[in-house]
Amino acid sequence: MSGALYITPLILPRCCTTTSRQIVRMSATETRYPGISFQSMTIKPPLHPTYDLKGVIKLALSEDAGDRGDVTCMATIPLDMEVEAHFLAKEDGIIAGITLAEMVFHEVDPSLKAEWSQKDGDYVLKGLQFGKVYGRAHSIVVAERVVLNFMQRMSGIATLTKAMADAARPACILETRKTAPGLRLVDKWAVLIGGGQNHRMGLFDMVMIKDNHISAAGSITNAIKSVDQYLDKKNLQMEVEVETRTMEEVNEVLRYASQTRTSLTRIMLDNMVVPLPNGDVDVSMLKEAVQLINGRVDTEASGNVTMDTVHKIGRTGVTFISSGALTHSVKALDISLKIDMELARQVGRRTKRA
Repeated sequence: MSGALYITPLILPRCCTTTSRQIVRMSATETRYPGISFQSMTIKPPLHPTYDLKGVIKLALSEDAGDRGDVTCMATIPLDMEVEAHFLAKEDGIIAGITLAEMVFHEVDPSLKAEWSQKDGDYVLKGLQFGKVYGRAHSIVVAERVVLNFMQRMSGIATLTKAMADAARPACILETRKTAPGLRLVDKWAVLIGGGQNHRMGLFDMVMIKDNHISAAGSITNAIKSVDQYLDKKNLQMEVEVETRTMEEVNEVLRYASQTRTSLTRIMLDNMVVPLPNGDVDVSMLKEAVQLINGRVDTEASGNVTMDTVHKIGRTGVTFISSGALTHSVKALDISLKIDMELARQVGRRTKRA
């Protein structure tokens, strides 16, 4: 038997058509949400078949308003007062969530107008005034915290993603499904804004055979074989990834793939980056696995991925590097929205935050 790897092609050009199998595609340019247009966005959100972004915005506003609304605003701000409020970066980083902020403002009060000197994905310096919103003061203050919550989280994710993506080259950096509950699309959108790529959106758009699937199936070969049979039976065509933890498992996967027509497109090399007592990492096992696979499928490194290790991992020849920390350990970027900018700057100088 030859050592060739038989892979069913999965990525078809848009001009191609097929009637034999259902193709599962994820395309940001095809994203649609009722009542929201994404045509002018710098970076569009990823596609999700059931995610209701407008509903997420409404929920965020509703949990803030409760059953009475903003009692402080109603007590202190005349309903007809109009003001201008300014966005201020209080630390360096990548701005993300500008488009989402506009959606929130529109949901609260369609008459609010926002203007920006920066766009999603731009790098801002501490102290930069990068946008403003004007209209009814009551509406701006009601929207303020929800807008900032989204923007600060997304900007934190984008900032870390940008740093890791730059360090990982020539490998591509991916996030995982370790996102905040209910914010899956928002978190993954921020990764795109930061220059990363999206891993699978959920359980539905990619087959990912992990350790528990392998244990339940009895072996890694049984698990891949079952996936191939399932996809064929359901007439589905999608990416298939299998997790390997040892060189023996890598060899078993390659042996199966050389003997059988399979839908396998990627091998995850899990925890093959070994921490050393001096704080460095040993990537020899990862490099050996990548060389053994030799480009027959894509490879993904996972485990012990940090800002300190990602550059070394990226130089092993691995295709992708996935990091849950991009979204599960995010540090929000400090941003404020202030009506009185002069007082805000005075306080910022006193606290060294502006």
